[in-house]
Amino acid sequence: MGWLRSLFSPLKKLWLRVHSAHKKGKGLYILYEDVKSCQDEDVHVLWSILVESQALSSPSTR
Repeated sequence: MGWLRSLFSPLKKLWLRVHSAHKKGKGLYILYEDVKSCQDEDVHVLWSILVESQALSSPSTR
């Protein structure tokens, strides 16, 4: 039974990693909709800083 667990363990980790990445992206999209509807300029500036920092870290994770 241990060999079966060792066979499926890497597949389970890969499955969780792929699906957790989609959830993160979805959360940022929901936040983007809220930022878009906000009239405060400070919120838009903070959002642009967040997006730029995310863009700088994304190429290293891909």
